[in-house]
Amino acid sequence: MTDIVLRDIDSRLAERIRRIGDKRGWSPAETLLKLLERGLDACEGRGMALLDDGETNALASAIAAMESVPDDAGFALIGRATPDLPKVEQPEQRISPEYELR
Repeated sequence: MTDIVLRDIDSRLAERIRRIGDKRGWSPAETLLKLLERGLDACEGRGMALLDDGETNALASAIAAMESVPDDAGFALIGRATPDLPKVEQPEQRISPEYELR
């Protein structure tokens, strides 16, 4: 395998790379290799989100929880497409003469 050497990179970029490797427990060489692979996949149009098993399980649990919200007239309809709903007549909201400011 070819060695990966980065010269003259910005210190902020180097720190970002180091943080990613530290967070995931990767060696510096492993970090660079994985970042290059993922970056190439993204540039070639295969850049689907890559989640580790814990992230995949958390996302699946969250989706399942949202799908189990019962259908009701309020919360469960958020973000869901619905057919044309009948118009609800709005109540009268004018102020009665006895309550008007004088």
